[in-house]
Amino acid sequence: MSESESVVTDVEKVSVVIVGAGPVGLTAALLLARRGIDSLVLERHPAPYPLPRAVHIDGEVMRILQEAGVADGFRGISRAMPGLRLLDSRLRTMAEFRRDNLVGAGGHPEASMFDQPDLERVLAEAVAAEPRVRVVSAATVTGVTNGSAGASVRYDLAGEEKRVDARFILGCDGAGSTVRAALDIQFRDLGFAEPWLVVDIRARKPLVMWEGVHQVCASGRAATYMHLVGDRYRWEFRILESDDLNELTSDEGVARLLAPWAESVDPADLEVIRVASYTFRARVAERWRVGSIFLLGDAAHLTPPFIGQGLGAGLRDAHNLVWKMARVFAGSSPAEFLDSYEAERSPHAVSQIRSAVAIGWALTGGSGPTAALRRTLVRALSRIPAVSTAALSASSPRLKLLQLARAHASVGTLLPQPREGDEWFDDRLGTGYALITLDPVADRSSGVTIVEVSSSSDLGRWLSTSKVRAVVVRPDRVVAAVARTSMEISSVLDAVAEPVVERVRSA
Repeated sequence: MSESESVVTDVEKVSVVIVGAGPVGLTAALLLARRGIDSLVLERHPAPYPLPRAVHIDGEVMRILQEAGVADGFRGISRAMPGLRLLDSRLRTMAEFRRDNLVGAGGHPEASMFDQPDLERVLAEAVAAEPRVRVVSAATVTGVTNGSAGASVRYDLAGEEKRVDARFILGCDGAGSTVRAALDIQFRDLGFAEPWLVVDIRARKPLVMWEGVHQVCASGRAATYMHLVGDRYRWEFRILESDDLNELTSDEGVARLLAPWAESVDPADLEVIRVASYTFRARVAERWRVGSIFLLGDAAHLTPPFIGQGLGAGLRDAHNLVWKMARVFAGSSPAEFLDSYEAERSPHAVSQIRSAVAIGWALTGGSGPTAALRRTLVRALSRIPAVSTAALSASSPRLKLLQLARAHASVGTLLPQPREGDEWFDDRLGTGYALITLDPVADRSSGVTIVEVSSSSDLGRWLSTSKVRAVVVRPDRVVAAVARTSMEISSVLDAVAEPVVERVRSA
């Protein structure tokens, strides 16, 4: 026994250790608890971070918060965002994309704005009421190691070294992840790094502006403005090579940046909450799993903010991984099944990161003739309904499934979620696989939740439009397989009962 091991007097055992009590870590803990799995959350900070960071999630990610049991709380601290306005360098509107219907196919707003400290408070309150989750603050993780039957975490708490043995460890500890560093996992650079200045404001009087997001499409001082919620507002400005950062971040420098937006506002009515420079990057971890240890959120990937998917990607990670862990805990799937986490999520995250980079360049890159051409194209394209729909779409790319996949356009997409009175449709599906069908199913011995829908219902019409009689959805509500005829229903149910892992091993 080494000298460092000898000072650990008590070794705690828990099912899952989560490193990091941000939104991704706390959501993962709540999703685990819903499946009857205990977790210990280790957070290095003594108190929640008080300043805003993430400000947007889409309707698909809102559905994850619904499953975690905090959708009602989130609605109370957020607002639906109505669209996007593209501006030229003089802040003149070139194009405007409005959402006619704020609610999407998942039953939630297509885009919601919020203040991250409010979200973390909602999550923390839910965790505090959940007996299966324990949070330890001011805990500095000093090491993680894999073992034959799980993994261990060492951490310092008030000068005392402690150790926890767990079946799994989730590294949800951000871009500077201690867990990722301990595993010696490097980031793969996807070719984007740009310095930006983020300015968060509290306004004592409401600012008279459109409530959507404003994007300044300029090759020079590109900028983004958005009203978050209540009295909170955010500006983001590209930092130029010619800028003196000290001057730019001074009170006078910030006032000059904000002046065109707040000409009629008394500066005394604006309180600067935060001024911070960031380098927006596009990176993805080379590996997301080592043995029983996994990376999630910013520990696994970094994306520029141009499509607002930074936090959403991390919550998708938690959603994808937790239900698979639950199957391994229950003995329904072998441990190799967890390899599908990285195999599914990494390509999906890379696709979204590349989209963010491409959109960022399209809106703010180039100069001279390129910038002039962009203005002309933006104005022309904004008049095409299909372009407007695409600009406001909150649907993520199809997930490339490695299990149960059948060639059909709906496979890998999220099942729509209608609201039925006071009940969300997802709540009828439980925490396992489910079959949604237009045809009666006599044999219900498969262990799969079976929901029969009428052809006149919202989902019945969706099935008919998709030209299928039934779909199998995974616990994360992703369509895993379809039955084009009633005769195929039994075969897709058999596929659920015997998960395929060979393709995962060879991926």
